Amino acid sequence: MDQIEVIVVDQSGKTAGVVARIRRMVHDGTLREGDPLPSTRALAAELGVARGTVVAAYDQLDGEGWIRTRHGAVARVVASAGTGGVASIGGRGGAVGGLLPASDPGATAMAAAAARTIDCRPGVPAVTAIAQRDWRAAWRAAADAPLRNAVADPLGTVELRAQVVAQLGLSRGFAPSVDRVLLTAGTSEALSLVTEALRVRLGRAPVFAVEDPGYRTGQRAVLSAGGTVVGIPLDDDGMDLDALTAAPPVDVVLVTPTHQYPLGSVMPVARRQRLLAWAAATGTLVVEDDYDSEFRHRGSPVPALAALDADGVVLHVGGFSKTLDPRLRCSYVVLPGAAGVPVGAGSVAGVTDAVLGARRARGAVVAEPVQVALAHLLRTGALRRHLGRVRRDYTHRRARIAARLDDVVGLEARALTGGLHAVVVWSGPATGQEVAARMAGAGVLVSTLEEYGMAPGSTPAGLVLGYGAVTVPELDRALDALIASVERTETVA
Repeated sequence: MDQIEVIVVDQSGKTAGVVARIRRMVHDGTLREGDPLPSTRALAAELGVARGTVVAAYDQLDGEGWIRTRHGAVARVVASAGTGGVASIGGRGGAVGGLLPASDPGATAMAAAAARTIDCRPGVPAVTAIAQRDWRAAWRAAADAPLRNAVADPLGTVELRAQVVAQLGLSRGFAPSVDRVLLTAGTSEALSLVTEALRVRLGRAPVFAVEDPGYRTGQRAVLSAGGTVVGIPLDDDGMDLDALTAAPPVDVVLVTPTHQYPLGSVMPVARRQRLLAWAAATGTLVVEDDYDSEFRHRGSPVPALAALDADGVVLHVGGFSKTLDPRLRCSYVVLPGAAGVPVGAGSVAGVTDAVLGARRARGAVVAEPVQVALAHLLRTGALRRHLGRVRRDYTHRRARIAARLDDVVGLEARALTGGLHAVVVWSGPATGQEVAARMAGAGVLVSTLEEYGMAPGSTPAGLVLGYGAVTVPELDRALDALIASVERTETVA
């Protein structure tokens, strides 16, 4: 505790004083990456403050990415002056060094370059934030599961599907019957499965109305499975329903109503009800992509579109890519069915049966050990605890982005009510590609807003900045690069 003994905390500052001092000690090199910190109880006694003050300080520093705390383990520094204020967490950049032999003269330079690169492209959450004890316990449960001489159920294990139902009831406002839930290998496979089922049922290529700009990977999944897509423009409340109803007939409407991807709008209840009424009247299937609804940073939680569905027209898609790890490749589909109506009944009964048939024909796609591990995380409450921790971290990073960009003339941050990404637009002539290229030269990777548009001019110039998997020091560096790149591009233009 020798290094921390130098802290003198003004009692009026309390938590802020502890936080500020530890930050300074990291900056000046007194504390380095990997250094252990005293226990909260020991440091509180040393400083003469309440233990809760130190706990709150450690929580804030963990959320900002300066230290990493784990239940039952010593808190350690994960950012240091020696790495430019940025630590390599969870092996970011380490793969390059690990693959190159030490004798390779280019190994050190390549590893250093990789370590300096900050990947702010959207889609990756804070994978390493889950408590290691919970993560290991889940995989021990999978390893301890009895071996079976049997073929896996194509729909998924009953236990995981039941846990998904319970989670939906707690967090999304509806609790379907287990027989309406099936597992898929990610959202793209879910959309491919639905497209294949409809193509067989209709005897032609199904037509999907999609958001423009929208989720291009999902659109490609539809196209590769034999469907066609029609772009529908957006307004401040999501998909423009006047444009949808004026368009030629479609078979499916694919929407992200809770947090439109990528622009971030939330579809109001009145518009949701109008969409559902129109779908019921026209016999159109609505596919709800509920990709990051667990993370709401401002305002009250918004129920799922499926929670409002009284006519059985909504097929709900969710998963674990944003809450845990996209590499698990596990999502789920909730088949249409009004409350109390058995599977196989309702206005889209043919769709339900067709999707079930397609799933059984393709077979199981999520390995049972993965399902057992996920069910354990849900059943024991480990996933809920993890979500509580990372919500705090994401909310803090979201506030950081808003605070940094609010005072920059000509820059605007959007899509910050929820999720794991921000959209940044500007008023000048620079394109997203120009700014992204300059940021890449500064070691920061981002996506351009233009990448998500279908029709020319459907998006303004802008960037999509993912902040789920970066620390606050990394985020600060990325924002510095963003501001400098926009200003430089504008000057050159």
